[in-house]
Amino acid sequence: MVSSNELLTMTSKGLFCEPGNFYVDPWRPVDHAVITHAHADHARWGSKKYLAADTSAEVLRIRMGEKADLRFQPLGKSQTINGVSVTFYPAGHILGSAQVKIERAGYATVVSGDYKRNPDPTCQAFEPVRCHTFITESTFGLPIYRWPDPQTVFDGIDRWWKLNQDSGKTSILLAYSLGKAQRLLSGIDSSIGPIYTHGAVEKLNAGYRRSGVELPETTYVGEVDSKEVDWSQALVVAPPSAVGGPWSKRFGKISVAMASGWMQIRGTRRRRSMDAGFILSDHVDWADLMQTIHDTEAENIWVTHGYSDVVVRYLKEKGFNAKVVETEFTGEQLEGETEQAS
Repeated sequence: MVSSNELLTMTSKGLFCEPGNFYVDPWRPVDHAVITHAHADHARWGSKKYLAADTSAEVLRIRMGEKADLRFQPLGKSQTINGVSVTFYPAGHILGSAQVKIERAGYATVVSGDYKRNPDPTCQAFEPVRCHTFITESTFGLPIYRWPDPQTVFDGIDRWWKLNQDSGKTSILLAYSLGKAQRLLSGIDSSIGPIYTHGAVEKLNAGYRRSGVELPETTYVGEVDSKEVDWSQALVVAPPSAVGGPWSKRFGKISVAMASGWMQIRGTRRRRSMDAGFILSDHVDWADLMQTIHDTEAENIWVTHGYSDVVVRYLKEKGFNAKVVETEFTGEQLEGETEQAS
C-alpha cells in the first residue's frame, strides 16, 4: 500500500509536488519546474521558472536559451520551497544530471531522472540516495541488457577507426549530441587522427569545456573547406539525424557506426544499415537498476520510461511495493532519435 505521506502525484503536466507547488521535469509549461537534466524530454521550454543543479548550468543554458529563467543550486545543498526540502544529488547520466530528493516531515521521495553507474569522466558519478519512495527509469529494464566494460568499447571504436583509415573511408560515429558525444570523445584515442564534429555536437562541447571537462581537440565541420581535408583519416562525431542527407555527402566514402545501448540487439544495427555498432549507454543496465533499487532501501518503487511493466512485475514477485508511473515519454526509442535539432 502506498504511503499517505507521498509528496508527488502524476498529473496531465507531469509529476507535481502539491505542498511545494512545483513540478519535476514537467511535460508542459508550468510556473515552477525542477529539472533533473538538460535532455529535451526532461527540460521542456516554456515554464516561468526553472531550478536545476548548478553543474548543469552551461549545457542547460545552451539548450534552454537566454530568455529562460534558470536558477541553480549546488549539489548536496538543500533548499526549502513552501515547507518542502529539495536537494540535488549526482545521477551520472550526463554533465549536470541530478536526482531530486524531495522531503517533508521526515518522508523522502527521490526522482532519479535518467542515470547510470558506469564510470564516466565527463560527469559527476552517481550517488545512491536513501529514501522512502524511489522513482526510477527503466529504459533498458530487461535482463538481456548488461553493459560491457566501457574501455573495451572505446578500444573497439579505435580499431574501427584505424581500419577505415586503411580502407580510405571517413569514420562517422553517431551519438546523441549532449552527453554521449562528449563521453565518446573523452574515451577514444585522439592521437589516431583529426576529430571533426557536427554543429550540434560542437556547441555542446563548448559548454562542457566551460564547465571544466577535458575533451580532445575537435573542429566544427562547417569551419573547414571539405576539399582541403583528407577525410579518410578523420573521425566525425554527429547526431543520428545528420546521416542520410546532404550533410554527409561531403565526406566521400564513409563507414557509419552508432554508439548506443540498443546496439546490444544485433537486429537494431541491421535495421539502421550501420557498418558497426558499439554498446555504450548513459542509462543503467538491468544489474545496476536492481542494485540501485536495493541501495535506496525504498519502501515504494515507482517505475517509468521504457520497460516499466516488466520491471514492476519482477519487483512485485520479489516482494517490493512497486507500480508503473505513466508518462508522456516512453523512454528513448533509440538513443538520439528524440533529440531536437540544434
